[in-house]
Amino acid sequence: MKLYPERASGRAMKIQEVIMRAMAKKINWIQAAEIIGISPRQMRRWVQRYEEYGYDGLYDRRLGRPSPKRVAVATVEQVLGLYQGRYYDLNVRHFHEKLREEHGIQLSYSWVKKALQEAGLVKKYKPRGVHRRRRERRPLPGMLVHLEGSRHRWFQDGRYFDLIAILDDASSEIYYAQLVEEESTRTVMAGLRAVVQERGIFCALYSDRASHFFLTPKTGEGVDRERVTQVGRALGQLGIEMIAAYSPQARGRSERSFQTWQGRLPQELRLREMTTLEEANGFLRQHYIAEFNRRLAVKAAQPGTAFVSARGRNLEEIFALQQERVVNRDNTVHFDHQVLQIEPTRWHRSLAGCRVMVFQHLDGSLTIGYGAHRLGPYDPAPLGTTAVLRPRVRAVVEKLVDSQERKKEAKKERNHGLMEKWKSHKAGFPLFHRPHHHLSQPKVLST
Repeated sequence: MKLYPERASGRAMKIQEVIMRAMAKKINWIQAAEIIGISPRQMRRWVQRYEEYGYDGLYDRRLGRPSPKRVAVATVEQVLGLYQGRYYDLNVRHFHEKLREEHGIQLSYSWVKKALQEAGLVKKYKPRGVHRRRRERRPLPGMLVHLEGSRHRWFQDGRYFDLIAILDDASSEIYYAQLVEEESTRTVMAGLRAVVQERGIFCALYSDRASHFFLTPKTGEGVDRERVTQVGRALGQLGIEMIAAYSPQARGRSERSFQTWQGRLPQELRLREMTTLEEANGFLRQHYIAEFNRRLAVKAAQPGTAFVSARGRNLEEIFALQQERVVNRDNTVHFDHQVLQIEPTRWHRSLAGCRVMVFQHLDGSLTIGYGAHRLGPYDPAPLGTTAVLRPRVRAVVEKLVDSQERKKEAKKERNHGLMEKWKSHKAGFPLFHRPHHHLSQPKVLST
């Protein structure tokens, strides 16, 4: 007697029981097919095999035969060899894309993942944690923008750098991504300005509670909404709301995006033999951001956009670090261990004692603002020295000052000439001379 596996025998017994109930007219053949999970046509074939071969005819004839969809051994060896050799540090999804695009191996993701796990090349991840309620995406791009920084060894050596990425909540599209030495106010402002300049003004920014975003008086408590940072001041001028996240789970969308970044970008940089920030940032701007969006961005729930044009806004000053200072009596301003010398102006005789605003731009240059007037830009100077105007600006200022001096001299000469004329005219009259109409005869009163 031929022996079958216990699972196969159980299935055959179930099929026989259903067939017997159908033959006893307790159920019809369509109901029997639905119970077994097959089509009525296949049910007729099962009945014919049962009538011809009896109980043995109900077993699956594919048992012991290789699957026609089985992957060739040579293909399996090629896949495992590619992963062990060139793509050893790629995650399964990234490796699966490389197999399809660069090697023409059209295998399913599930097969590749299972093959790598069974070969011991990829570890099996633990099941997910506790259940959390999903936060729905915003319906339009520009309604909510995420800004996140991730410190990682992006070049797979001992160096750590921060990747600053700005993505949209509605579509997960990456608007900005750059590697920097350290996430700071200046680097964050540079990313926000790039997005506003290219896309427009968005509605809200979602970020963590880092010190360049919010001031937190005490650890674990809420942020101080009264005292704003430089980033908060800049976004407030544009009418952008800032939303603080109080846990990594609250930033789940951006956190998952960075898991993808850390699983792909270092390997792409290694394959292209890039080891410097300049090369990596050029690759990000010119190629990788577009490729990342093409693969992983999703379509927004609604057509349209919530971005508003930033035309007419002085983004150069809005996204500059602004500090208030008082002008010294010698018309100088002390800022960041530098001395800024204010040149003469035609709109104010002297700014000594006045409160001015110093703008430290993202390129390092400085500008002094007094109301609607601007002085500068000043190039950065060594610590403790006097910062001077740029040569071109200084030439314009000197030309303006010369013109003002010439006008003053001309006015002085003109006034001197008028004074001399007045003196000579005055010398020709008596000391108490009166005009002739004052010398008329007195009137005689009639009686």
